[in-house]
Amino acid sequence: MLRKLLVVLATTLLAAACAPEPPPPPPPPPPVAAPQSFMVFFDWDRSNLSQQAVQTIGQAAAAFKTRGSARITATGHTDTSGPESYNMALSLRRANAVKNELVRQGVPADAITVIGKGESNPLVATGDGVREPQNRRVEIVMDGQMVSTTTVFSDPRSYCKALSDKWREYRTSQLDTPEAAAIAKCEAGDYQGGIPLLENSLIANRIPLPAPGYRWPGRPIGPS
Repeated sequence: MLRKLLVVLATTLLAAACAPEPPPPPPPPPPVAAPQSFMVFFDWDRSNLSQQAVQTIGQAAAAFKTRGSARITATGHTDTSGPESYNMALSLRRANAVKNELVRQGVPADAITVIGKGESNPLVATGDGVREPQNRRVEIVMDGQMVSTTTVFSDPRSYCKALSDKWREYRTSQLDTPEAAAIAKCEAGDYQGGIPLLENSLIANRIPLPAPGYRWPGRPIGPS
């Protein structure tokens, strides 16, 4: 009887030793950043940007460059003075002025959604026909995941290929260009020679980098 128990125990231990190890747990999802918001104000019946507005938009552009896959919504508003139809058009002009400045400061245009609310959503409740400065505004709301620069830049070969793929996606002509030479350097393993040139070309043509706002080996890009 004892011999049978020992045989059973040995068989159980052998089976346990031969069992495959459980797979490792999946990596955690990238951190989700809380939405950020910025407020830009305007003079009465105007859509041009003040110096203070440009600085605020610069802060929003810098915040965008610390994120990946971010979306920006620029929502324009007016006060209650003037006709509703005019105010709707004015709110859109204000929102588009903010979008244009965001693009000038390095935010891709396709990452920005423009909305006009006219006088329908005041920050300060007033009666009709009131010139309220707080209601003449554009609200910039940014929502998206934080970019993981460590992951993006950990493998120069993969990053160099990502840059090459980006350039090929936007520029089909590859013969006898500096970019074609840089791609050849990447394919030959000369990442130090190929990466900076490709990054410069993408930035000059306003093509988003694989890690928005960062260039190899992980340096932030200032406003352009």
